Amino acid sequence: MIGTILLHAGLIITAYLLGSISNAVWVGNVLHKTDVRKHGSKNAGATNVLRILGWKAALPVFILDMTKGAAAVLLVFVAGYIPETNPFVGFQIVLGLTAMIGHIFPIFASFKGGKGVATIAGVITAIHPSAMLITFLLFALALLITHYVSLSSIIAACCFPFLVIVVFGNWLNVEETLTLKIFSIAAAAIILVTHRKNIRRLHKGEETKIVFRKKPSIDIG
Repeated sequence: MIGTILLHAGLIITAYLLGSISNAVWVGNVLHKTDVRKHGSKNAGATNVLRILGWKAALPVFILDMTKGAAAVLLVFVAGYIPETNPFVGFQIVLGLTAMIGHIFPIFASFKGGKGVATIAGVITAIHPSAMLITFLLFALALLITHYVSLSSIIAACCFPFLVIVVFGNWLNVEETLTLKIFSIAAAAIILVTHRKNIRRLHKGEETKIVFRKKPSIDIG
């Protein structure tokens, strides 16, 4: 019993530490000698890296942030649960949300992280890839139309619970359904909370549109 508790606690801590790897900070500082937290929105996320350093720096940040979210979820296999059962999915969600908390409040970067979009995308990919694919397509479409990453993220996040509950709800294992429904709503709520300042700026017409520049907005040598 104690061994099981320690194992679960260790996996949760590992998920948090994975989430705490602030790829935007490391890529900016190590490869471009630029702390993205001092420029643009001052957010340690892929969008601000795109804005400050360009897509060549932002793309690996986004992929790495997705990867750490997915990796945290995959730690569930160490816990020994039977796949596609409610305890299995439940612990997947615990690990995924813990990684997301790590991304938002990273211990390795003074607890100043990003907004969690790429990390939760990795989490969802590992838990429900079909819903993630459609969510990503909705995000891409919204971005193409609006050029607002924040608004596109919010739209995609709000659509995710609909996809899980309505579109895919009847296809899920009965034991998984309620847990995944709760997770989808929680994930959307977290994205809305982390984007509350963006929502205010969107309302005031002050939000910055993203421009896919060939060159970064600052001189990085």
